[in-house]
Amino acid sequence: EGFGRIGRYYSEDEYDLSVLRGSGRRLLELGRSCLLPEYRGGTAMWHLWTALAQYVRDREIEVLFGVASFHGTDAARYHDAFAMLKERHLAPRRWLPRVKAPRVFRYAQALRRAPDAKRAMLGMPPLLRTYLLMGGWVSDHAVVDTQLNTLHVFTGLEIGSIPAARKRLLRATAG
Repeated sequence: EGFGRIGRYYSEDEYDLSVLRGSGRRLLELGRSCLLPEYRGGTAMWHLWTALAQYVRDREIEVLFGVASFHGTDAARYHDAFAMLKERHLAPRRWLPRVKAPRVFRYAQALRRAPDAKRAMLGMPPLLRTYLLMGGWVSDHAVVDTQLNTLHVFTGLEIGSIPAARKRLLRATAG
């Protein structure tokens, strides 16, 4: 957290974050998190969200950010998901990170289709769906990461824009 260290954030390697750096807001980057399939959706995830909510509250974090990964590097598999991100969840201009990575899929420019909502949600990574339900937003492009065999989008969430009901739930879990 903090502006002096933003150049050391993982996502800074692949996204131009000058808009975040200059925002004057208290920032926290969330790194990649993986749970074994048998622990997904259970108490492990609950503990992760509880600890995160408490950390955000205690340090008065204003903006969470990181990347959300789609498995594989074939963007065509996710055209409906990307079309839905374009239609409903692009970052406001004041937060939109610019392209920095050498290989990207510029889905906001490339896709001219209405998303099939069911296929879009099936293709959307579960963690990304959670952030979007809380008011999160994404970049207008996906980075092609051949080393990790993923496509990933920059993801941000302004704590102040989380819907009141979800905020109450998060605060209740944080104690």
